[in-house]
Amino acid sequence: MPPSASARALAVALLAVLFGALLPATAAQAASRTVQGGRLDWGIRSSFQSYVTGPIAQGSWSLTGGAATVGGSQFRFHSATGSYDPATGALRAGFSGGVHFVGHKQPGGGNQLDLTISRPTVRISGGAGTLHADMVSRDRASGRVTTSAQIPLATLGLSGVDMRGGSTPVALVGVPATLTAQGARAFAGYYAAGTPLDPVSLSVDTRAPAGAKPAKSATPTDSAPGQRKKKETAGRLEDAAVDWGVRRTYREYVTGPIGRGSWTLAGGAQDGGALFRFPRGEGTYDAARQRLTASFAGSVHFTGVEGLDLRLGGFTARVASGRGTLLADVTTGGVTREDVPLVAFPAEDFTPEDGLANLTEAPTTLTADGAEAFGSLYKAGTAMDPVSLAVTVDAKAELPALPDLGSEPRPSKTPSAGPAESPTARPATRPAAAESGSRTSLAVGGGAVLLVALAAVLFTVHRRRTGPDS
Repeated sequence: MPPSASARALAVALLAVLFGALLPATAAQAASRTVQGGRLDWGIRSSFQSYVTGPIAQGSWSLTGGAATVGGSQFRFHSATGSYDPATGALRAGFSGGVHFVGHKQPGGGNQLDLTISRPTVRISGGAGTLHADMVSRDRASGRVTTSAQIPLATLGLSGVDMRGGSTPVALVGVPATLTAQGARAFAGYYAAGTPLDPVSLSVDTRAPAGAKPAKSATPTDSAPGQRKKKETAGRLEDAAVDWGVRRTYREYVTGPIGRGSWTLAGGAQDGGALFRFPRGEGTYDAARQRLTASFAGSVHFTGVEGLDLRLGGFTARVASGRGTLLADVTTGGVTREDVPLVAFPAEDFTPEDGLANLTEAPTTLTADGAEAFGSLYKAGTAMDPVSLAVTVDAKAELPALPDLGSEPRPSKTPSAGPAESPTARPATRPAAAESGSRTSLAVGGGAVLLVALAAVLFTVHRRRTGPDS
């Protein structure tokens, strides 16, 4: 057999082996998956935010339904539900939370500008994508209030993005968004159809269909056997958690253009979007006298430029005589002060019901020691984020659920990365043209070395870019 024919035969045999090995995995992967958990980050339109809070509208915005902020200008919507079909790339992901804008206060009361955008849903099919949302808006000319459910608010620019073949998490980063005609009407006439909106980013977890055996993974709230035994014998306090976001504007300061930093959670602390959860509470609780002393696991560490470095951990909640205090170990400049009373809050009714004593979003005020912990950035008495405190006194009772932000998305691969750089990444994704000049990429988990080897043979990835749309 000539050398060329031998090489061809070897290649055919290799491909046959690869196809044979991949068929079962591909068939399993092709089954439609359930979207369960995730987040969507979107600023809607940054210039609109500035207009609302600026000297003309002199307004404000507020968050609803557990929505949060990310960085200086993005809103985070949570708890994704829906479906994803890896075979076709079709995705439906609906998120919770909303944002309410008001401005142009009228002499007789009310606001000329009054707009709420909530429950965004991303629908992708056949390479086209649309962002839908519930909207309540007051027309700026007539003053008539219109309520619309799941209107197509924006079209999504998915040119060059291959949505097929993902498992979990499925992530899209920096997708261009353009206002639709229906969206323009629901936007109370402030913008015309075709107006560019802020780019959209999302990450959603997907669950295999019934019958598949998902890998068991530990959760941040899993306890060691010895610790669980200690809880069960601790008496009236079975479990407890405290939820606190510190202060929204502080988080935005840290991650925004001034602080240019971030925060890191450790020790089992959980990110609830608008708040942090410090779990695994242990201590004593007297239900009759409504007295609590409980310590919690987890910490949050804020870092940024110009020496911004603040770590809060070792949280303790104390409740007595209808008042509560949240204490923490505070580390700044490498020096730790223990049990610093940070904020005080009212706790007038902390009686268990169905095995759960629950204090929801109690307003907090900064103590003098707390002001010192923040480097006198805020004065004593400043309103900080509300605190929620939950204690179970019955083993069957459950703590309130956090907003589900899903898994952290894996870093997206650019077309030049190649299969050798990440054996578990499927290099079938291409960047889309973004109006801001940024890239859109799809991050998909799963795959195997054989899949990568086959992908290297079958796929050629092209880079495509457009200039910024100003």
